[in-house]
Amino acid sequence: MDAGLIGGVVGGFFGFLGGAIGTYFSIKNTNGPRERAFMIKASVITWIAVSVFLIMLLVIPMPYNYLVWIPYGILLPIGIYKINKTQADLRDRERLTEKS
Repeated sequence: MDAGLIGGVVGGFFGFLGGAIGTYFSIKNTNGPRERAFMIKASVITWIAVSVFLIMLLVIPMPYNYLVWIPYGILLPIGIYKINKTQADLRDRERLTEKS
C-alpha cells in the first residue's frame, strides 16, 4: 500500500468518526421531544446529502466532478443556518411551554 491510500482510508475513517460523534451529541444535547425528533430528522437528511455528494465526487468523471462543489458550497451553509434557526425556535417554544 502506498502512503496516499493509507492516508485516504485513515482520514476517511476519522472524518466519519467525527461526524458520528457530532451527530450523537447534537441529538443527546436536545432539550425536549420535538427538538430531539427534529434533530434526528435533520441528521438523517444531512448524512444522506453528504453521502450523495461524496458518491457523486467518485462517480462523475474528472474534471466535471469539481462542479459538484458549487451546489454543495451553496446549500451546506444555507442548510446549517436553517437547521440552527429551526432548532432555536423549537427550543424557545419548548421553554415557553414549560413555563406555562
